[in-house]
Amino acid sequence: MTTTVLIVDDDPVQRRLAEAMVRRLGFEAVVAESGAAGLDALRTPDASIDVVLLDLAMPGGLDGLGVLGELRKAGIDTPVIVQTANGSIDAVVNAMRAGAVDFVVKPAGPERLQVSIRNALQVDQLQDEIRRMRRRASGALTFRDLTSKSPDMARVMRLAERAAKSTIPVLIEGESGVGKEVLARAIQGSGERRGKPFVTVNCGAIPDNLVESTLFGHEKGAFTGATERHLGKFVEASGGTLFLDEIGELPLDAQVKLLRALQEGEVDPVGGRKSVRVDIRLISATNRSLLDLVKQGRFREDLYYRLNVFPMTLPPLRARREDIPDLARSFCARFAAEEGKRVRGIAAEAMALITRYDWPGNVRQLENALFRAVVLADGDELTVAEFPQIAAQVQGFDVRIPPAPAAPE
Repeated sequence: MTTTVLIVDDDPVQRRLAEAMVRRLGFEAVVAESGAAGLDALRTPDASIDVVLLDLAMPGGLDGLGVLGELRKAGIDTPVIVQTANGSIDAVVNAMRAGAVDFVVKPAGPERLQVSIRNALQVDQLQDEIRRMRRRASGALTFRDLTSKSPDMARVMRLAERAAKSTIPVLIEGESGVGKEVLARAIQGSGERRGKPFVTVNCGAIPDNLVESTLFGHEKGAFTGATERHLGKFVEASGGTLFLDEIGELPLDAQVKLLRALQEGEVDPVGGRKSVRVDIRLISATNRSLLDLVKQGRFREDLYYRLNVFPMTLPPLRARREDIPDLARSFCARFAAEEGKRVRGIAAEAMALITRYDWPGNVRQLENALFRAVVLADGDELTVAEFPQIAAQVQGFDVRIPPAPAAPE
């Protein structure tokens, strides 16, 4: 989707000039003739404004500084670039203190304005990514962190919001890489167990002979190599949430003990003399059909019904292409910061390419592709040349390999 810039200026001539320039740069433009009208546009529930270009000197009781103050009060964190006619240092300093991310002096040239808009987008996306990572680490990720423009995703999140209000067992189905664990974390972060332990177990990555010990724990000396006591994932998650990923890979004998643990609310450590009470919220996930596994005799039917109380299916990325631009920009901002690269955004042609690609590996593959592209990038913008493997698979795009640097003579 195209970036939308809100232009707030009381001067009709300056508004038209700014609007024409913004559109020439490849962005969508929305205009407001006063500070109050600009605030109304930003407060609209379905507003999709990415950047605000705000004139500082406006008559009528609400100038640029007043608008910045109202945005801060309302908790609206859309990045703001202020425009000033005189370029006075005091005005600029006051605007930056009030929350503006950049300023331009009228009349701003197209190159200066383009750089400012890209920088504002990058700062905003990086701040969003940092906030998400902090909330994820603290167990406070919520559904507001999973904003999506897809109707299919919106339906899933409405279901998940209902599930978050109780401790009902949840089963999340979906292809690998669609974000099942992220949804599980949002369910916890939106419920009563917010901030409590969130313990992840990849059932497909545990050796069969260690499944029981990993899940339920063991006592010292319970078996060869058990040199110390181990609590197990159920006990670690007690009071919080246990996320069992790829639950369909669990061996049948472990399924019997998992069913008992869920029914009784207690686990039996390997080599232990008594059971241990646990209080967990269970969320399980699978990229396979558990019902098909039940029919094949590879998954217990009674455990299936115990897990499948509140099922939901995450759509693949190819079914919600409208989310690709926002995801790509977020990944780009994060990796550019991590790698110390001056990549400010993604070219329109490159964005069209990655939006048309089917992404069989879903969000995880998109994230890895953006990481590679940022590392490869030499300029301040990702182009089709940074996505050669993707371009080779999408009709209408050529594989463009950047020329190797000339060898020193």
